[in-house]
Amino acid sequence: MIKQNILALDASTEALSIVLHYQGQTFHHFEECPQQHSQKILPLIDELLTKAQCKLTQLDVIGFGQGPGSFTGVRISVAIAQGLAYAAKLPLVGVSTLQMMAQQAHEQHHVSDVLSAIDARMGEIYFAQYQANEHGLMTLVNEEQVIKPELLTLPDNSATAVGTGWKTYPELASDTANISVSPDILLPDAQYMLASVASAFEKGDTVSAANAQPKYVRDTVTWKKLPGRE
Repeated sequence: MIKQNILALDASTEALSIVLHYQGQTFHHFEECPQQHSQKILPLIDELLTKAQCKLTQLDVIGFGQGPGSFTGVRISVAIAQGLAYAAKLPLVGVSTLQMMAQQAHEQHHVSDVLSAIDARMGEIYFAQYQANEHGLMTLVNEEQVIKPELLTLPDNSATAVGTGWKTYPELASDTANISVSPDILLPDAQYMLASVASAFEKGDTVSAANAQPKYVRDTVTWKKLPGRE
């Protein structure tokens, strides 16, 4: 049961998602709208606040998708969250896009071991393994990574696979009987950030607007140079 009043948003992938949990009610928006996030996000936030008859200053905390995902999308998530937090003097909690999908699998399908993979382009995927803790929160096993699919070593135990990485590279799980791909969880949804944001807020594990940081996972990008332009 979430007691806090929370606004959470994510624009890190093709999907744009926003959720408002206010006075026990949840208002939610999710859509796939590539390259339209920056135009749509603020009007949609206003729309949810109006529906809930809620002012930004009545919230306790703002959650944001901190990546990994597209560089532009991750920056939109962080920048919008920072602006709102500055305006309303609210703390922030960043949540991994990979963790969001794992949390969705746990809440919807009651699975406890999840492999999240997002297509990272350039022949790579963002990947992480999550397991449910005693409070029902999906927690990271080892670390998030960006990796070529053919170099990925999958765990031997049974697990549920979520995210666009498995759709782009279906051969990843095809030879592994212990991995079940969930076709209905392809992109992160901010609705499944609520539990993590509430837990972090209760522990005081928040950051100020000035200290909010994206998590790209892929820190450098090597571009192929055109002939004669080395």
